[in-house]
Amino acid sequence: MNILCEDLDEPDVSGNLCDYQVIIDEDLYGNLESSSFEFVNAEIIDDCLNIELGASGCDGANWEFKLVDSGSITESSPEQRFLKLQLINIELCDAFFQTSISFDLKPIRIENGINEIILNIDGLQSALNYTY
Repeated sequence: MNILCEDLDEPDVSGNLCDYQVIIDEDLYGNLESSSFEFVNAEIIDDCLNIELGASGCDGANWEFKLVDSGSITESSPEQRFLKLQLINIELCDAFFQTSISFDLKPIRIENGINEIILNIDGLQSALNYTY
C-alpha cells in the first residue's frame, strides 16, 4: 500500500509563476490596438518577461494586458521574434499609475540548439535576449 502525504502549507513551486501567457497570433498582432502607456522597465528572469509600465487612469485595477507574438521568426543568430504589448484601459482619470506584470515566455521558445532568441517588443527601446 502506498500513502501520499502533501504539506499544503508549502508553496507550489512546480507551477507557472508568471501572471499571463504570451499569445502567438499573426492576425491579432497585425490588428492590435492598445491604450497609451510607457515602458518603465523590462527584464527577463528565468522564463518570465517582467514589465513595469505606467499609464493614466483611476487606479489601474481594471487594466487588462496581452503580449502578442507575430508568429514570425527572423533567421539570424540567434533567431528573433516580434511582439506587441496591449493595454486595455477604460479608466477615464488623469492620474498616472505604474504597475508590474509578467508573461510566461515558454510558448515562444525555438528549438535552435543554442536555446536563445532575441525579443523585439514594439515600443521598447532595446531588444531583450531570452536564454532558456
